[in-house]
Amino acid sequence: MTEQRRSAGNFIRDTDKDWETVGKGVTRKVLGYDERVMMVRVAFEKGAVGEPHSHHHTQVTHIESGVFEVTIGDETQTLGAADCFYIPPNFVHGVVCLEAGVLADVFSPMRADFI
Repeated sequence: MTEQRRSAGNFIRDTDKDWETVGKGVTRKVLGYDERVMMVRVAFEKGAVGEPHSHHHTQVTHIESGVFEVTIGDETQTLGAADCFYIPPNFVHGVVCLEAGVLADVFSPMRADFI
């Protein structure tokens, strides 16, 4: 692989990665990535907030568990396990965790600010 940045190895075990605290009641694990794509698991305690923000990355998020109030632009929906949402580049978005859970975020290109 010729990318300048890449996660170590082709096989990534969740248990080999440590949780990093990124906010009150919010932790994350950066999983696999290269310059074009990145996957990150984000765990939320009940009541934790992913503050509204935007970035130039395309983002697709799968809800592994829990219940989240998700706002993208001016639209808000409540989503749960197995649901998914798509965030276009530069759209303001955020979440409120209604029931403790885990999100799997995929970004393109990768989030250099997470490394």
